[in-house]
Order: sequence, then C-alpha cells, then structure tokens
Amino acid sequence: MERESMEFDVVIVGAGPAGLSTACRIMQLAQQNEQELMVCVVEKGSEVGAHILSGAVFETRALDELFPDWQERNAPITTKVTEDHIYLLKDEQNATRLPNFATPKTMHNDGNYIVSMGNVCRWLAEQAEQLGVEIFPGFAAADVLYDDDGRVAGVLTGDMGVGENGEQKDGYMPGMELRAKYTVFAEGCRGHLGKQLIRKFKLDEGQSPQHYGIGFKEIWDVPAEQHQEGLVVHTGGWPLSDATGGSYLYHAENNQILVGLIVDLNYSNPHLSPFDEFQRLKHHPVISQYLKGGKRVSYGARAIAKGGLNSLPKMIFPGGLMVGCNAGTLNFAKIKGNHTAMKSGLLAAEAIVEALQQGESAPAELTDFTTKFEQSWLYDELYRARNFGPAMHKFGSFWGGAYNTLEQNLFNGKMGVNLTDSSKDHEQLRPASETTKIDYPKPDGVLSFDKLSSVFLSNTNHEEDQPCHLKLTDNEVPIKVNLAKFDEPAQRYCPAGVYEIVEDDANQPRLQINAQNCVHCKTCDIKDPSQNITWVVPEGAGGPNYPNM
Repeated sequence: MERESMEFDVVIVGAGPAGLSTACRIMQLAQQNEQELMVCVVEKGSEVGAHILSGAVFETRALDELFPDWQERNAPITTKVTEDHIYLLKDEQNATRLPNFATPKTMHNDGNYIVSMGNVCRWLAEQAEQLGVEIFPGFAAADVLYDDDGRVAGVLTGDMGVGENGEQKDGYMPGMELRAKYTVFAEGCRGHLGKQLIRKFKLDEGQSPQHYGIGFKEIWDVPAEQHQEGLVVHTGGWPLSDATGGSYLYHAENNQILVGLIVDLNYSNPHLSPFDEFQRLKHHPVISQYLKGGKRVSYGARAIAKGGLNSLPKMIFPGGLMVGCNAGTLNFAKIKGNHTAMKSGLLAAEAIVEALQQGESAPAELTDFTTKFEQSWLYDELYRARNFGPAMHKFGSFWGGAYNTLEQNLFNGKMGVNLTDSSKDHEQLRPASETTKIDYPKPDGVLSFDKLSSVFLSNTNHEEDQPCHLKLTDNEVPIKVNLAKFDEPAQRYCPAGVYEIVEDDANQPRLQINAQNCVHCKTCDIKDPSQNITWVVPEGAGGPNYPNM
C-alpha cells in the first residue's frame, strides 16, 4: 500500500517525561549549535498527559538541568513534601510507624514535590512546542520501519477506520510513515515496539529478566480537616501476604489525596487480585483516617518496570535507542522513575545531536550514548539501587527491607554484594489446586469499589468496531491451559475487567475479552502464565483519558 510519508531528523514515540525531555533538549542543543532540526513526537493518547499515570513524588534533579528556570516558567510543581511517614501494617487494624533511621534513606523525600505527572507532561509539551517540536497526539506508533540494512528508519502510525472484521470502514485513513535519521522509543513500561526491538536486536542478552509491578492510583477530594498538604505516607506489609509491594498516600494541593498500591507481579497465588488488594488496603485505619467523608474522583492503573540496573537492556541499536521506563530506568529503591526517565532522555538528546552534526558520516549506532550513560549520575543512582528489588524478592518485605536499610544507610548502596533475580514474573504462578483461594470482601461503595465503576472514572474509551488490540497467539490456551491449571488468572490480575470466563451456547467456558475497558496497563502482556497475550496499540486516541494523574 502506498502511504504518505514525512521525513524528520528525529522521531520520538511517546509524549511522557522521557520523550518530551529528549525533544526539548535536542532543540535546545540545536539552537546553541545553530542547527536546524526537525523533531516529531507521536503520542497515542488523545492529548499529551491522557495516558500518564504516576504517584507521584517528583525529584527535580533532571528538570533542573533541562529548565533551570522551571519555576519562573510556571511549571505545575508547587507542593513541597513536608513530612515522611512510613508504616509497617501488621494486619487489618494494627500498624507500627517506623523511625526514619530504620528505613532506607532513598525513601526520604526532603526537597521533593507532590505532582501530577500528567500536568507536568502537558507543561513539558508546551515548552517543546515553543522550541519548535511538532507533537502529534492521537496517533499510535503501530510498527517499526527498517531500511534495507536492517537499521531502524522510523515508525508507521496505525490505520484509522478499520472494522473488527479487518475491513475498511467509511472514513478509513491509512497510517503514515514517519521516517527519521534516529528514532527514540519512549513508550513507557512494556512498550510494545520496545518489546519487539529488544527481541530483534537481542538487547537483553546477559541481563536478569525484567521485573514488574502493577501500580494503582486514585485521587480523592477530602475534608480540609483530614488534609495535610505535603504529607507523604508509605506502607509495607498488610494486605500483601501473598505478594511483595507497598502503598503510598500523598497529600497534594486543593484538599486532594493521591492514594495507591504497588503489587509486584512475581506473586505465586493465581487467586490473588491486585485490584481487590488495593480496595482492601483503603479500609486500614492508617489509610482510612484520611479518606473517610471524601469522594473518589479518579482511578487508573499502570505496570511498572522495577528490575533496575540488573535488568536494563542495551538501550541503543542501529538507528535509534530506548529511554525511560521503556528500557526500565526506574529507581525502585526510591519508588521514582520520572527524574531518571528524564535524565535518560537528556543523555539521548546529547548523543543524537552530536551524531547529526557529523552529517553523512553519522554513526548507525549511538555508542556515545552508552558512554554518556555510564558516566552519568543516572548510572550511579541505578547502581546504588541495584540490590533493592532482588533483596525484596529473595528475603520478603521485612527482611528485604532490613537488608536495604543496612545497604543504603550504612554503605550508601555500595556494600560490594550483587544480588540478582533470574526468575521471570509470569513463571512464578503455582497451580490453583496447590494454593489457597482468597475471599475478598464486597466493596462498600464508600472506601472500596468494583472494577467497572472504577474504569468509568478513568474516562476510558475505544472505538468498539475495531480489531481487538489484545492478541491471543492460541485461542485455545485460555481454557485448556490457563483455566484448567491456574483458574485463568487474567480474570483477577486485570485491573479493568477486560477478561471474563463466560459460558458459550453449549454451556462450555470461553474467554471473553472486553477490550473497550482496557486502561493500557500492560499487566496481561506481562503476567499471563502462557505468554499467550500480546498487547498492541488500538486505534489512535483510544484508552484512558486521565485529566490530572
């Protein structure tokens, strides 16, 4: 098919913190060098920020480098952290508040800010456009383009107006070829193109498997007397008896509280429902004291790449590179990935601009990026945090937390021990017959809620008459393997009610996929024990529309 094509110097996939930081720095450097560069950012969300979900306590270190005058530019970063509270929840009623010396210093937040990263990205997009970057929201990068030498040459955006049966509808628009000298993949955690590139170029050879968590977030409007702007609360322990992870509760501005739970996706009990664990959490007195009498106004969920340095793939390949959470630069010891994603983007921009200055002799592979990365504070920070996740996986929340407190507070992350975790998250599930069923309480509609009412608050919408973006390699696996052996855990690990086991006309079970509910968290792509589900982009602008997550 003949497609329209556009040529750029750089194409960036994803308008998140990493992608927008890359774009802004490229244009800053080009102006300094009096270069004229054409940079395009393609974003699958309906607008910049629509698919951004993050806690978020934000460290400004990378932003200080990108825009030292960010305060004068009215960045939406105003709520300073005033206090850190860390609790060990013993059971559904009891908890112990841990003194600061008994917790890893990486979890202390002096000088950080409570923000909406969706709004920070909207602001970054404004800065990028002022610098001359072209941003195309509502266009999903559906495939990678390669030249005759196998070098990445850009991306192909998805076709619009294709029916569920694969036929063209009225108003059909073919995708466009966005060609570039260098392409930057900043799709966020488990990017579907990043996943392909890792496999094609064997970028993860010699590394530990990537590890993931699923992170939930709700925004609540609460009574003023229950609100303490700047307070940060983290918890470990209950309700996660069958998994590791922890919760957060941040007091943002305007009497709003951001509350969530991270559940590591290496859990073994297929009956576990991360969504229901989160709903249960909110009834604990440490959490409920702030939410009672309030109103839930937003909900969302997103996978988190938490393997750190041990799981970081090679980030460069011929014609481009991966940055941010697409590669896995999150520092889980800090529970922060925005500043690290942004720094990876700044380093990418420097390597790209230097290469483009060489003209026809520009290298196919940006080896200078690897040097810059290994000499940066980003690498040093990830190195110091390299043992955090493996310690939690090997020793559990309590002893893993104790190990990390010792290593971070006394040895500054350089104890001289290298812990690794070679297990794959999707391989950890045990047969349903060998595990205990979990009886979750029914939601009360006050503090806890069901999945469908939650998805409603995410403003998720997809064109219903389009090909399903949740692809099964083998249609028989969900029933013959996953249901038979694991009681089909997709019913429970999905935070949006996408997967259901229903009976067909012959009273036989079948898997029903409610793709229109999908909040693009990618958990199914990660946790399916048969690795039978592949998440691909739906039609552009589909998915959640988060206003300020």
